[in-house]
Amino acid sequence: MEGIKILLVEDDHNFGDVLKSYLEMHDFEVTLAPNGEVGLKMFKEKPVDLCILDVMMPKMDGFTLAKEIRKIDQKVPIIFLTAKTMKEDIVAGFKLGADDYVSKPFNSEELLVRIQAVLKRTIAEAEFGEDPKEYDFGNYHFHFPTRVLTFKGSLNGKEDQKIKLSPKEAELLKLFCKNINQVLSRSNALKEIWGEDSYFTARSMDVFITKLRKHLKIDDSVEIVNIHGNGFQLLEKEKA
Repeated sequence: MEGIKILLVEDDHNFGDVLKSYLEMHDFEVTLAPNGEVGLKMFKEKPVDLCILDVMMPKMDGFTLAKEIRKIDQKVPIIFLTAKTMKEDIVAGFKLGADDYVSKPFNSEELLVRIQAVLKRTIAEAEFGEDPKEYDFGNYHFHFPTRVLTFKGSLNGKEDQKIKLSPKEAELLKLFCKNINQVLSRSNALKEIWGEDSYFTARSMDVFITKLRKHLKIDDSVEIVNIHGNGFQLLEKEKA
C-alpha cells in the first residue's frame, strides 16, 4: 500500500527503529515518535492514515494518546501494541475506538496482515460509506447490531413479533438487505460470510437460507428465491 502514512509511537528505541524499517520495506511512510507527548505533537502537525501506539510509555501512555487523537479525528485507524495480555486492557483499548490490538512479542508479518486488513476496511468505508445498522423491507424491521428481526404487525393476536437471529443468520440477512431485489451470488456470499467457497460451506449456507425462509414466511410480500445456477434473491414484492 504505497503512500500510506503511519505514525508509530514506541518508547523502545531499538524496537521502534526495527519496526519502522520493516514497515518502510513494505512501502509505508513511517514517522516514529519516542513517547506519547511527541506522538501527539506529530499527529497534529502531519496527517496520517494509521496510528500504531504502544500502550506502556512514559510522559503519556498509549490510551491517553488515543483519547487525544480521537478528540481531533474520530476515524483514523488505531492499532495498539502492548506487552500486556490482560482482558481488561484489551477491552479498554477497544472502548477508546481501537481498530486492533497486538500483544508483544508478535510476528512482524502478523502485524503487517493486521495493518492491511484495517486499512482495507477503512478505505472501503471511506469509498462506500459505513453499512446501515437497520433495514426495513416488507413488513419487517431488522436491527443488525442486536440481530433482532421484527415483524411489524399483528400475528396470533400479538403485535410486533421479534425474532432473535443467530450470528450467521444475521450476517446473511444483512447481505440480502444490502442487495434487496438483486441477485446475490452464492460464491460471493460464501466468501464474504464464511471466508471460502467450498462444498461444506455451501451446505452450511443452505441450512441458514432455510432458517431465514422460515422466519420470513409470515409475510407474503417478501421471499427468498433461488436463481438457478447463480444464487439467491431477497424479493420484496410491490404492495397492492
